[in-house]
Amino acid sequence: MSSPTGPAPGLPVRMPRPRQPGRHRRPEPAAAPTGAPPLVLAVPGTPDLTTRRLAEETLSIARSELPGLDARIGYVDADGGDVGYPSLESVLAHASAQRAARAGEAQDGPEGDGADSWDRFPTAVAVPLLAGPDSSQLRRIRQAVMNSGSVTELTDTLGPHPLLAEALHVRLSEAGLARADRARLFTVATAADGIILATVGGEEAVQAAGITGMLLSARLAVPVLAAALDEEGAIARAAEQLRSSGSRNLALAPCIIGPEVAEGLAAEAAREVACAAADPLGAYPAIGKLALAKYAAVLGLTTQPSLQGAPVR
Repeated sequence: MSSPTGPAPGLPVRMPRPRQPGRHRRPEPAAAPTGAPPLVLAVPGTPDLTTRRLAEETLSIARSELPGLDARIGYVDADGGDVGYPSLESVLAHASAQRAARAGEAQDGPEGDGADSWDRFPTAVAVPLLAGPDSSQLRRIRQAVMNSGSVTELTDTLGPHPLLAEALHVRLSEAGLARADRARLFTVATAADGIILATVGGEEAVQAAGITGMLLSARLAVPVLAAALDEEGAIARAAEQLRSSGSRNLALAPCIIGPEVAEGLAAEAAREVACAAADPLGAYPAIGKLALAKYAAVLGLTTQPSLQGAPVR
């Protein structure tokens, strides 16, 4: 099981790719600097095995991009009674205690000034596992940070971002609802001609998803409307608007990672408006890269590769 100090023994860990020889080799990724704080993934929703596997895979991707990264999981809704699902508050408090102990050891070292590398960073960087702003979830995460007594830097959510549009495109193509590659003119008989981009978190989340939706619309060359799963009637109104503008084969694309909503909520919303639905974003590689990018921005690090959207193949 997982613990506040890292992943559970026996779980697969994504290793950094070996450096390719030759003049066109990929640049060696930067390594985490001495004294770098842990990246703590703040995971919403009910802690369970599926959620833990998703979070572990997300952090495995982040570790593969930044060798030496200390990455941990803190569950926003954990009650603290199960060591396999440590609460966000306890993980941050543990990181703070570790930082104090290591800084003290460095100060007592032969040079007497080794603590400087520990003092220039916060004790932890918490990254919400959320595709977009959700005031309710973010309020709980901020409270956990305050209760931990740690000097933790809380980042923004992962989106909007072009990589989320890429991930949504992939999930739609996996469900047979979108062309996998527009450049190759590969078509799917059931491809949607209108997309409902479903999110949670109220109006702010819908506005943020709308930005990602514009990027997705450009990729698919079909209209995309963002709507809130947690607002009664919002999905139905979006479906009606798309159908009134000429779309006949709709699809629902959940702009959510997964744990932040009740299982099956997106699929139920799709059934209510008689359209097909893609899977949530889940542990798509872009999620791990975006989490690392948020962490790296706090520390002023440059990571490879750069976070640019890519064609779906």
